[in-house]
Amino acid sequence: MKKAEKVDEYTIESERIAAKVEIVREENEISLKYNLIIPIIEKATNALLEDVRADLVREVNLSISEILDVRNAPELKKKFYDKIYELVKKRMPNEPEKNLVILSGMLLNKSFGLGDIEFMINDSNLEEIVINGSKKNIWVFHKQYGWLKSNIVFENESTIYNYASSIGRKIGRQINNLDPLLDAHLTTGDRINATLFPISSFGNTITIRKFRRDPWTAAELVLNKTISLRMMAILWLAVQYEISIIFSGGTGSGKTTLMNAVMSLLPANQRIISIEDTREINLPSYLHWVPLTTREANNEGKGKIEMIDLLVNSLRMRPDYIIVGEIRRGPEAEVLFEALHTGHTVYSTVHADTAAQTIKRLINEPINVASSMVESLPLIVVMYRHRKKRIRRVLELSEVYSTLSGSKEEVAANTMWKWNPRSDDHEEINESMRFMEELKMHTGMNDKEIEADLKEKEKVLNHMIKNKIFDINEVGKLVNEYYIHRDELLKKLKDK
Repeated sequence: MKKAEKVDEYTIESERIAAKVEIVREENEISLKYNLIIPIIEKATNALLEDVRADLVREVNLSISEILDVRNAPELKKKFYDKIYELVKKRMPNEPEKNLVILSGMLLNKSFGLGDIEFMINDSNLEEIVINGSKKNIWVFHKQYGWLKSNIVFENESTIYNYASSIGRKIGRQINNLDPLLDAHLTTGDRINATLFPISSFGNTITIRKFRRDPWTAAELVLNKTISLRMMAILWLAVQYEISIIFSGGTGSGKTTLMNAVMSLLPANQRIISIEDTREINLPSYLHWVPLTTREANNEGKGKIEMIDLLVNSLRMRPDYIIVGEIRRGPEAEVLFEALHTGHTVYSTVHADTAAQTIKRLINEPINVASSMVESLPLIVVMYRHRKKRIRRVLELSEVYSTLSGSKEEVAANTMWKWNPRSDDHEEINESMRFMEELKMHTGMNDKEIEADLKEKEKVLNHMIKNKIFDINEVGKLVNEYYIHRDELLKKLKDK
């Protein structure tokens, strides 16, 4: 038996069942290992649970609309659990209550979820869960320890296929030999990708990218040094006065996370339309917000709703703010920038590593927006993921301006703030060439008044940090109080 050194351990829970996680260093293993220790069910009990599962299928009748409606997920889960508990207790009347709860929860995970993977999905320390076929251990990406091989292995390829197929059915899609790729999201909001053998040579795969259950807020991002206090106050001032922003960065850099946190600072009396392929944006409940998501075609190739369809439609919904999950192609970018050019306030994300690259990405193929349109964009915020240190930082806060290159007018970026990796601080490196003037025009304030406004916002953000106000709705409540009763709130904060 291999010698194992325990590095860390903690407890997680799924459907009222507690499980233990051990991070261990095993002899002759290249990486650390993620050991998931869950209650063991005897073979005879397992066989009994399979009988209960068959009874469950016969006794719980669900309509297609119930299955496909994500809003019904919590009620459906409770409906299943109650019925499972009833059936298990009927078959095992003398079993202790504690065991009945464990057996019911395990069967619910297997019937309604992804089996043992549900424990991993409920582990807030994980960002990614990867199934690479039934012959290989599941891998996870841990926020603190990086990639870890787990002790969980699926029995066969059909189990992986059944889970992928079940996810597909819940969103009205199929995955099979003719259509072996699936990109979808779970009811938790987590994104899932599945592939079938022989497209994936080693067997059927499932990749789950987990999203934080409680969205990061502006104060938390300041607290963990993702962004400085002054920079967050600047972005707050920008969104308050309807100045558009593109958030850029590489995959997994946190651009959507930052955009979501900044959007939580929007005024409550404004109409917000968000457009996404997969629901990632999560705003305070009090906001006047309408989230829209795209839809894939059905099996007959009908009913597809693309981002461009939703974007064009959103302009007819009288939005004050339009949030687009990600700019990928020319048509949607063209409509987005046309909306910006005609006075709408827009926020979106794009894949690019710097502000200069963001501009190049927008004006070249495949997006190919005209330079004159890109010039109407005031601000670019760039996110960066430092993989070695496992941190995410705002790399640049830049403004867009036009400049003459010979006789040709070009669009360029002026970086006002930049992250210094050596000191892990954000530094102001250039004065504003455009943003401050545009802010004065939008607000009617002078330099002194703008500085005073930024100080006020810093004070509110500091109050959130000091009092650990990190719940998205609590943040929204305080921000709304700031907009409506600003003087009273600031006096209250001063007196504390």
